[in-house]
Amino acid sequence: MSEDTIPTADPFAIFDDWFAEAQASEPNDPNAMCLATATPAGLPSARMVLLKGHDARGFVFYTNAQSRKGGEIRANMQAALLFHWKSLRRQIRIEGPLEEVTSAEADAYFHSRPFVSQVGSVASDQSRPLDSRETYLERVEAIKAQYEAAGQVPRPPHWTGFRVKPVAIEFWHDRPNRLHERRQFVRSADHAGDGWTSTLLYP
Repeated sequence: MSEDTIPTADPFAIFDDWFAEAQASEPNDPNAMCLATATPAGLPSARMVLLKGHDARGFVFYTNAQSRKGGEIRANMQAALLFHWKSLRRQIRIEGPLEEVTSAEADAYFHSRPFVSQVGSVASDQSRPLDSRETYLERVEAIKAQYEAAGQVPRPPHWTGFRVKPVAIEFWHDRPNRLHERRQFVRSADHAGDGWTSTLLYP
């Protein structure tokens, strides 16, 4: 892809190209992204999560739906994502409604994780107060012993995934002297066909 300008083609194709370059250049977690939601009072709330799947339907992450972010998502199924790849001097902003993945998708991803990661998720009452780290580690060991012979842990129904279905995607590329390049893609309201229009934005 040309380094001169951000293409005007399919935004998913541009994302694929940039993500592949990030996977080759970023030292840690090129799939890390900031997930922004809102509290019931409308206050912004953000944290880093990992992208675990993407295609023309959207961008998928997984979480404990009983966590703080899970509660915010359930109350308002809208989110924004931000990828920042320092090594490439690029960022991508994505905005849109959320939909929950199917049980089959959640099961498949949960059981693709290392056994200890499955255990850790089940042992965690995510976002709730914890009296000591030892309490958590003791729960981890108890669940590990319970399921070690099976080699996997049943996925809790509250551990699931969400897909951000983009209605806007913005690509930002650092340029010398802060003369940055920004191109925004906006999806048509009916989501028909490709349904994207793009425009350059002032930096």
